[in-house]
Amino acid sequence: MPMPGGPTPQPSPTAVPQDIEWRLPRHARSVGRARTLFREQATSWKLGDDVTETAVLLISELMTNAYRHAKVSPGREIWARCALDSGRLRISVMDANGTLPEPRPATVDEGSGRGLTLVAALADKWGAEPREGGIGKTVWCELEYELCGDLRT
Repeated sequence: MPMPGGPTPQPSPTAVPQDIEWRLPRHARSVGRARTLFREQATSWKLGDDVTETAVLLISELMTNAYRHAKVSPGREIWARCALDSGRLRISVMDANGTLPEPRPATVDEGSGRGLTLVAALADKWGAEPREGGIGKTVWCELEYELCGDLRT
């Protein structure tokens, strides 16, 4: 612990970043790419298998919703951001459509429409809000986590 008035501790130059962001094209292939990228990052972060698998499912659902429902040109990007902070993993997906999503009941016969219901059931918290200073929205969810090892190495 630093002495009052002493130097502020700096992160180690070898420390693993606590957040990561991907900008992917609004295309169906980007959903699988986001899953792969997150799995690689979860390994670097040394997240446990349970939280990793749940997070992969959540990022997949949020990316799928952005891809399917953004109602903007296919050339627009979907941004995915994952961040660790105080025992929480926050996954955010941003797109250029400002309409905020709401979970809806899906019938047994429907092959889709359960994404946000699944997010609400699996995440510790979730929400949606207009993007700060920009066009579109951010849909996010949070999971509590414990590390399997030292994150700084």
